[in-house]
Amino acid sequence: MPLKDYCFDGKKTLRIREMPTDAGEYKVQKTELVIRTEENLTRAAELQERLYAAKQEGLVFALQARDAAGKDSLIKKVFSKLNPAGLKITSFKVPNKTDLAHDYMWRINRAMPERGTIGVFNRSHYEDVLVVQVHQMQKDYILAPRCLTEDFFERRYRQLNNWEEYLWENGFRMVKIFLNVSKEEQKNRFMDRMELPEKHWKLSVGDLKERSLWEEYDRVFESCINATATEHAPWYVLPADNKWYTRYLMSEILRKTLEDMDPQFPPLDPEEAAKIPTVLQELENG
Repeated sequence: MPLKDYCFDGKKTLRIREMPTDAGEYKVQKTELVIRTEENLTRAAELQERLYAAKQEGLVFALQARDAAGKDSLIKKVFSKLNPAGLKITSFKVPNKTDLAHDYMWRINRAMPERGTIGVFNRSHYEDVLVVQVHQMQKDYILAPRCLTEDFFERRYRQLNNWEEYLWENGFRMVKIFLNVSKEEQKNRFMDRMELPEKHWKLSVGDLKERSLWEEYDRVFESCINATATEHAPWYVLPADNKWYTRYLMSEILRKTLEDMDPQFPPLDPEEAAKIPTVLQELENG
């Protein structure tokens, strides 16, 4: 599938069960695509340097997925190729008491990168309309009754769209990624975590229990993505069963987004440029 077929920007409707979870026909091209992944990341690193120098725009990738879909390894294998000086990675865990005492975007705003920097959110502001919705956590929130109406999540979708449009209008691009892993592959990865000592640290009984809510997560992911997919803040629904293929697609998105931004090195300040002949002369005489 071309990259555009994985992209949802509000012009088409996502039907999550119709989306692939593996590389499909592209499995025979694995060697070629692994090479192309490295080429994409080399190009992305070049463009990142320009972005960092220009400081006109910021770029944020928000990663969402089911458990064991490969968010951590994707970040490690793709974004580690970039200059860490211009990269900010934030992992969002379960909100603590301080987080819950503020509005749900409070901790997200605190994690936003500066212009000129690429931010990566390992989980994101979308946890508050995904996990919260599946488990109906909002019912236990300490909020005024007027805030806990039946349209609670529809209002949050609107708020997220408004916030992402606000970011766009203030020099920040948001790209949202959903790693679409199959139930069978998730099972295999959970089995690895139980059987391989080096992966025991990843094992969580809570993650295993979430499998019983697979269909509900399908419904909520689909609803959320369809409600918040926009041209200036698109979603990409990427197959996650074959990690090499996911990394290839992510490298394509990273390169393409930076090329669309087209950052340029800033010109030398005229006053500084006027000093160059004198400085050159001093260097030659020195």
